[in-house]
Amino acid sequence: MAPTVRTSRLLLALLFPVLLVLGLLGLLHHYLWLRLVQGPGLQGLAWAAGTGLFAAGVLTVPVAFAASRLLPRRVGSPLAFGGFLWMGAFSFLLVGTAGLDLMRWAGAPLSPAGHAAGVLAFAVPSLLWAYRTARGPAVVERVAVPIPGLGPGLQGLKVVQLSDIHVGPTVDRAHLQRMVDQALALGPDLVVVTGDLVDGSVAQLRDEVAPLAGLCRAPLGACFVTGNHEYYSGGRAWEAEVARLGLRVLHNAHVVLERGGDRLVLAGVTDLEAGRFFPEDACRPDLAFAGAPAGVPRVLLAHQPRVAHLASPYNVALQLSGHTHGGQFFPWMFFVKLQQPVVRGLAVVEGVPVYTHRGTGHWGPPLRLGPTPEVTLLTLGPGPSPR
Repeated sequence: MAPTVRTSRLLLALLFPVLLVLGLLGLLHHYLWLRLVQGPGLQGLAWAAGTGLFAAGVLTVPVAFAASRLLPRRVGSPLAFGGFLWMGAFSFLLVGTAGLDLMRWAGAPLSPAGHAAGVLAFAVPSLLWAYRTARGPAVVERVAVPIPGLGPGLQGLKVVQLSDIHVGPTVDRAHLQRMVDQALALGPDLVVVTGDLVDGSVAQLRDEVAPLAGLCRAPLGACFVTGNHEYYSGGRAWEAEVARLGLRVLHNAHVVLERGGDRLVLAGVTDLEAGRFFPEDACRPDLAFAGAPAGVPRVLLAHQPRVAHLASPYNVALQLSGHTHGGQFFPWMFFVKLQQPVVRGLAVVEGVPVYTHRGTGHWGPPLRLGPTPEVTLLTLGPGPSPR
């Protein structure tokens, strides 16, 4: 095959999903325009403003992603922030419009103007509340977890979990510092960060993540495992940077924690998607627990809850995960269950107790409607496992 033909096919393969997404976005924006601009009969300046908003909106999502990756932070972040904010507003408008359309088709007497007013009455307050929730302090979740075989010296061990911070276009150094301060104020013995720390490269975000080093002030230090977003932004480079800040990076590895003469195995695995980027980085609970002392309770850090399916043979007393954001904002929490066995909180997956964190930050739209941001204080104690 000629090089020009191969190049053309490669470009087509790369462009096709982009064009497909743009086409879908265009259709959905056109649907909103029909219901919220054309349907109510807007005219003059109102019609022009509404039409311009939905026409420009088609491009805001790809522009947001491109700006956050390709432009210097001082330029790219404001553009990305605006684009992601529109992504969330678009979602609320779409849900409200589709919901009221269903009501109309079911026989509800809604005029086009009443339909548009109802959509805005749902979308605008939702947007404001979701923004306030996402940008505000995280909710502290206090969870007592029984660990079979936990020795007296480790009973009452306080573990603070942060997850899915997503330092990047919409979460900056000041926001991260508030999270670190909130975590340390809980007096943890140990802090764990279960992936998706960043959205961007080390070169872009080195200064922004610097406050993370403060977590190492916990008596037993701080540990980190990668999430899928680290691998979208140079997974190995981020492992090196987090290690430079003083956190233990558990790359399919474990450490043995000791207090009062008793021991606990703390293991961590790479993200489930790591093997797509580096085959040798594939998620391997078997490697993580290789050489771990027998008869010592085991806790596993794994970004995605569904790692429990792989961890089930290894006698894990507790798995700490994140990834889901609890769904982040309505109505997406109802779809997370299609991919993950747990959306939020403590549950048992194939005999493994899994605590799934709602996320301390947010991805994409700086919005949270329903699931609030979370800092978790887990207190380990003796007793039967919640299996």
